[in-house]
Amino acid sequence: MKIAVAGLGYVGLSLAVLLSQKNCVIAFDVVEAKVDQVNQRVSPIQDKEISEYLSSKKLDLTATSSSEKAYRDADYVIVAVPTNYDPAEDYFDTSLVEQAVSSVLAVNKKAFIVIKSTVPVGYTKDLRAKTKYPRILFSPEFLRESRALYDNLYPSRIVVGTELDDPDLQKGAEAFASLLKDGAIKQDVPTLIINSTEAEAVKLFANTYLALRVAYFNELDTYAEVKGLDTESIVAGVCLDPRIGGGYNNPSFGYGGYCLPKDTKQLRANYKGVPQDLISAIVESNKTRKEFIASEVMKRLEGKENAVVGVYRLTMKANSDNFRSSSIQDIMAELRSKGVKVIVYEPTVKGANFEGYPVVGDLKTFAKESSVILANRITEELKPFENKIYSRDLFGRD
Repeated sequence: MKIAVAGLGYVGLSLAVLLSQKNCVIAFDVVEAKVDQVNQRVSPIQDKEISEYLSSKKLDLTATSSSEKAYRDADYVIVAVPTNYDPAEDYFDTSLVEQAVSSVLAVNKKAFIVIKSTVPVGYTKDLRAKTKYPRILFSPEFLRESRALYDNLYPSRIVVGTELDDPDLQKGAEAFASLLKDGAIKQDVPTLIINSTEAEAVKLFANTYLALRVAYFNELDTYAEVKGLDTESIVAGVCLDPRIGGGYNNPSFGYGGYCLPKDTKQLRANYKGVPQDLISAIVESNKTRKEFIASEVMKRLEGKENAVVGVYRLTMKANSDNFRSSSIQDIMAELRSKGVKVIVYEPTVKGANFEGYPVVGDLKTFAKESSVILANRITEELKPFENKIYSRDLFGRD
């Protein structure tokens, strides 16, 4: 099978690696550096499994910056480009998806186009009508940053959105699900072939539930902090209930990253005209949590002249190089608005500053200059400076 992948982010690259085990895959990206790295079998993103597979496995994978070369002979084209939330429009910016689909149709009018980018509910059906091209599927991804390939090799489930009354599209959806299964190590993966609109809803509701879970335990922690209670004891007692379980229960400075902030806002936007309270509350809860964290930091600066807040890592998760929409950045902005000097320790940032915040490259120097060290997650290297640390990380994990 000839497969093209548009986009070499963590979704596109992990799928390209997965599928190139048994298929001919050409990956397209406009960033030449990413293309060169993949062709040299070096991962352009921080993901242990992807790095190992690229360097050690026999993969039928090439990358190119020519969309025509990538798409022309493909049986399937997977679109995995960013769809950022646009607050002005209260809607995902799907322009890159449309651009990719147009590029495919300019050179190939037989391929099944599979959208992996997260889109609003109803988008795929509208896109088929707009392009007058019926062979467009939607398949949500359920991947974690820094574990993207692992989550494709051991998927929790495979969902493909089609039109159940279209035999050709149905056949294409089933074949695509089989491609994902064939590349996986896990056997007997639960598979759901449903209409594309429902598949789009699955993605947004799944991520919004995860955001709800994060927000819930953060609000539990806020209550315990204000009332002088032991958060860890309360969380332990709550999570022993098997109906609740122990996942996503480690307090943090708020949810962030590639998916949860934008997906929750898009789902809220999709609720226009539909009664709801909870979806909006999840979005607002994250804002409230970050404001609370900033206020707690301010308390720790009282009485300290020329106080400096040191932010340890901008990244959202361990073993990740992504800090897009990380909760810490909103907290930094809140502190700066109150006149607090903020410095940053972030090894992945090249240069002396990040968006106006001084970046200190040496950890010991950073700690010495910081009156308080703000750490969303605590690591071993912070232990010598624990008397300065403010964190809500109870369990030492994401």
